Amino acid sequence: MTSQEILTKIDVDRVDAWFGENQVLQQVSLQIPEKSVTAIIGPSGCGKSTLLRSLNRMHELVTSARLEGKILLDGEDVYAKGVDPVLLRRRVGMVFQKPNPFPSMSIRENVTAGLKLTGKLRGKNAHLIVEKALRAAALFDEVKDRLDAPGHSLSGGQQQRLCIARSLAVEPEVLLMDEPCSALDPIATARIEDLIHQLSTTYTIVIVTHNMQQAARVSKRTAFMLHGELVEYTLTDKLFTSPQDTRTEDYITGKFG
Repeated sequence: MTSQEILTKIDVDRVDAWFGENQVLQQVSLQIPEKSVTAIIGPSGCGKSTLLRSLNRMHELVTSARLEGKILLDGEDVYAKGVDPVLLRRRVGMVFQKPNPFPSMSIRENVTAGLKLTGKLRGKNAHLIVEKALRAAALFDEVKDRLDAPGHSLSGGQQQRLCIARSLAVEPEVLLMDEPCSALDPIATARIEDLIHQLSTTYTIVIVTHNMQQAARVSKRTAFMLHGELVEYTLTDKLFTSPQDTRTEDYITGKFG
């Protein structure tokens, strides 16, 4: 492979999605490169979070959800018969908008929660797993002397990094982030953005954000969605400096949003 070739980690192929009778995605196709950050932007209700959650089948936890088309992870259809969604979500982790550490668990227990649920903690050195995940989330030095303190005792930004550590502990290949900084102050947001840069050398990251400046700062590629359609998907610098679709230009210049 030459340095110019880009490996595709996730291939979204003509995906339609519904919640009940309401169609929320229409013929969406895009290729997400591995070990890179891809941002999805667009106004509220455009389908960006549904697209994100369809990548690891989180959207189907809503009983009325239905999807057509294909989503391939390393060339394999994640919706094929026999695919275990729980195991899929180990490979494709999720960080949500609001930090959600388990309230009854310590910092240590929060990190290992996913491994316990999947039965993967048995016979492993939990202490090493906790330290590795917290270091990867740039949190270990701040909490190493209070690992038995409740997870909810941390600040908002620390709680979000704890949730990232919890996702990393199960050793995913892809990390999905749904508005991960919207509940955080500017300082905590900057820490998360720095962390995203660091993690992108190891993980494929897809981030939904309403903050176009954030998309410009953290991502290599950006997809713009509107009314359930993928309007434009290209290199982030190109999308923000020379959009090819007038709808993209109108959105990024603030004519609607």
